[in-house]
Amino acid sequence: MNHFAFANGRILRRFGWWLGGAAAFFVVTVWAAEQRPVYTFGVVPQFTAKTTREVWLPILAALERETGLRFQLRVSPTNLSFDAQVLVGEFDFAYMSPFTAYKTTQKKLYVPLVKDVGTVLHGVVVVPKEASVKSLSELAGKPVAFPDPDAFGATLIIKAVLTDKYRVSVEPKYVRSHPSVYLNVALGRVAAGGGVQKTLRQQPAPVRKRLRVLYETPALPSHPIVANRRISRKVRGRVQEALLSIAATEHGKKLLLAVPIDRLGTASARDYRALGSWNLDRFYHRE
Repeated sequence: MNHFAFANGRILRRFGWWLGGAAAFFVVTVWAAEQRPVYTFGVVPQFTAKTTREVWLPILAALERETGLRFQLRVSPTNLSFDAQVLVGEFDFAYMSPFTAYKTTQKKLYVPLVKDVGTVLHGVVVVPKEASVKSLSELAGKPVAFPDPDAFGATLIIKAVLTDKYRVSVEPKYVRSHPSVYLNVALGRVAAGGGVQKTLRQQPAPVRKRLRVLYETPALPSHPIVANRRISRKVRGRVQEALLSIAATEHGKKLLLAVPIDRLGTASARDYRALGSWNLDRFYHRE
């Protein structure tokens, strides 16, 4: 037998065994990855579905890299549908309004993990910059834009202030998102609009320059990221630690600013207990 051919044959056989082993390892690895559970992640619809995906998919990708877990973003069309899903425990993890957090912690459905501790939340009422209106009382009976019937700081809190402090009712116009509120006010289509200071500062300069803040609410707790109680403490802790680690990086800070979250810190159920005194269920939309 040709020694060269024999040697090459032996090498090829060994190389074939190695390739076979590598292929088997790859298949097992892929199979193992596919067997990992996928955790659903719901997000309160402050923005359009497109913008929500643009903001949150990179954050969840970073969270997957940090934890080794898998997440699936779930986008709800309205606050009403989102809350309905939350209140039956549909999501494993979620970013929700403070009032929804209050309700779900009272029902012992979800556990707050993290929230923005860099900037407190304020609801705002904006009017066209040149408008003569000086007080919320002057909005009685006038059209006022809100993003959604159940938006926390932009709708529910503002309605509570209008009702309890100023004793006025307005004609609500629901325009689906915070940017739409600000645009409708800037264009003079409504007398005023409800929003929150965090989303207001994200608007394009040409829009912001045409607006004036007429009223700002007292400080409110920020939106938390929460975990369903069915998720193990170990996984909940892993996700909490990963989010804090991501927020400590420059890239992570940039991702979170789009939410917007200025500085991430830990959250707990007690952060939201005081919201019960607002009695916001009076204004909660029900079909």
